Amino acid sequence: MPRDLFGDAVVRPASRAALRRALTVCSIVLHAVVISSLLVAQLLAVGPLPTPRRPLSFESIRAIQLLDIPLPPPQRTRAEKPLEHAASINAAPIVPPAGIIPETGFEDVKTQQVGVIDGVDHEPGSGEPRAAIVERTPPPAPPQDPIRLHSGMQMPRKLVDVAPVYPAIASAARKEGVVILEAIIDTHGDVASVRVLRSIPLLDQAAVDAVRQWKYTPTLLNGVAVPLVMTVTINFTLQGR
Repeated sequence: MPRDLFGDAVVRPASRAALRRALTVCSIVLHAVVISSLLVAQLLAVGPLPTPRRPLSFESIRAIQLLDIPLPPPQRTRAEKPLEHAASINAAPIVPPAGIIPETGFEDVKTQQVGVIDGVDHEPGSGEPRAAIVERTPPPAPPQDPIRLHSGMQMPRKLVDVAPVYPAIASAARKEGVVILEAIIDTHGDVASVRVLRSIPLLDQAAVDAVRQWKYTPTLLNGVAVPLVMTVTINFTLQGR
């Protein structure tokens, strides 16, 4: 009785086992055909064969001569005698003279200074003095027209400052804003002229009258006073808004 109950669970049907064996054999045959076709296609392919790589080898040995690197000169110690320099005619003697040297005739000659004289030396092979003259290039002339402030110039310092008076008509009309002026400062630091760049009709004259009373230090360029052009901004604001 027990043998009949568990008989179907242990024994597999013959039809399924045969189907699996057939599929396995077909798969093996199919893979073998594909691999064989790839190998045959590589063997029958037309074209140049790849060039084999050349192994790395040393063809010849060449001797290279290394140049000798010169050593730096040895440092001079304090005990060594310093190099002797050519003595100048104006240098004080360090060795007492053996006798009286005859006069050369140039003792009372006065040289005329031109430029900057660095020193007097002797011409090699002659007893005549030689003067080394270096002429200095004069600085460029200062510009006559007013210039704007740029690098190398120092900002002038305001000495006298006068605040603009708010016009009564502009205050009654509740008019406010910014007036931009262009002022030319002369070489003495006074405001020579004023020109309106950004105008507010009711406020322009008050701004111009105030700027004309300002006083600055002279603007220097290479140590020379030059006229300067400045842009001045006057802001008119009503109080108690």
